[in-house]
Amino acid sequence: MEATTPRDFFEKILPEKFNPDKAADVDVIVQISITGANGGDWIITIKDKKLDVKEGVYPSPNLALKMAEKDYLDLVNGKISAEKAFFTGKVQFKGNIALALKLREAGFL
Repeated sequence: MEATTPRDFFEKILPEKFNPDKAADVDVIVQISITGANGGDWIITIKDKKLDVKEGVYPSPNLALKMAEKDYLDLVNGKISAEKAFFTGKVQFKGNIALALKLREAGFL
């Protein structure tokens, strides 16, 4: 199933893709900001193997990602890797890179 908008990914795909067993020791709040026609701001909380997604802006997240809508959809649909997005400047990232890699294992990116 391919995401057609960021909202589609957050509401339909991410909850199914998320692997709680891979998030056993993860306690994180991630701010994702997407620019573009279907963009917006989402707060993703992962704690106690549970995933919570809501719209909004969190003042001091553990990780923050900012991407253009097209690049984000390419990332979540597997058309570009997280590393390629990072190294080609398609994603603005703040936070702990090791934590971001753990989130990828849990199905988050």
